[in-house]
Amino acid sequence: MAIELARINDGEIVNADAYQLYQGLEIISAAPNKAELEQAPHHLYGVLQPNQLCDAMQFREMALEKIKEIQSRGKLAIVTGGSGLYLKFLSHGPSPVPSSDESLRNELENESDEALIERLTQLDPEGAEATNLKNRRYVIRALEICILSGSKMSEVKNDWKNKNKKVEAGLRGAYLQWDRDQLRERINHRVGQMLKDGAVEEVAALKTPSTTCKKAIGIPQLYSYLEGDINIEECRERIAAATRQYAKRQRTWFGKENWLTPCPVDELADMQKLASEISRKLCPG
Repeated sequence: MAIELARINDGEIVNADAYQLYQGLEIISAAPNKAELEQAPHHLYGVLQPNQLCDAMQFREMALEKIKEIQSRGKLAIVTGGSGLYLKFLSHGPSPVPSSDESLRNELENESDEALIERLTQLDPEGAEATNLKNRRYVIRALEICILSGSKMSEVKNDWKNKNKKVEAGLRGAYLQWDRDQLRERINHRVGQMLKDGAVEEVAALKTPSTTCKKAIGIPQLYSYLEGDINIEECRERIAAATRQYAKRQRTWFGKENWLTPCPVDELADMQKLASEISRKLCPG
């Protein structure tokens, strides 16, 4: 689909898959093959070594630089990939909501439910009203945000929500919606093909992969197989199950992104026709 969109719109493709960024994971990550790479300019594929760490912020910096370069040539940057957090950092930027602080969290954990609720109500009455006060974890997190940001949790979240509305007014995107049964069949086929194509050997050849790299679906399961803990059939099923779970999370994640246009698709879909329809919707100019 990305290749067709690039062809129609004189575009260049930018990878947003966390593991296709790595060299040496081409089979595990289903990276574009040589024939696909030749059909359109591709960027940010195989740009990291397996021993390198990466996170959403690092990806954002790499992708923004590449997108700016593409746009400077008068081309359309087409970002593709299913790593929701990486895409969110790219499209909206990092959230202003502070991350958890261990020492503060330990301090709050030692307080009673009543004391926590009273403290939150004093710091942020509007936020307290919107929080499920019966859920201790929610109350502690709301207090963390208030204390660490120096602002009301409700104000921080409202400011972020308003900023997102402005950002999304300028965003255009689509996500492919597969029938669940067809998706299951595609996942099973993909895992089988991956193993036939040499996934075992690919993982065995990795030297000191980073903690980021090790999180790729297929690597933990294949390590278990290589260490003799499971047989190849159990390995196959574990990879397929992990992929199905990830696909479910993707469906939920992208379904909440209101700026994305859902695009139902099946095995018989004409990708050229579908790409033309998407282009008319997203790039009317």
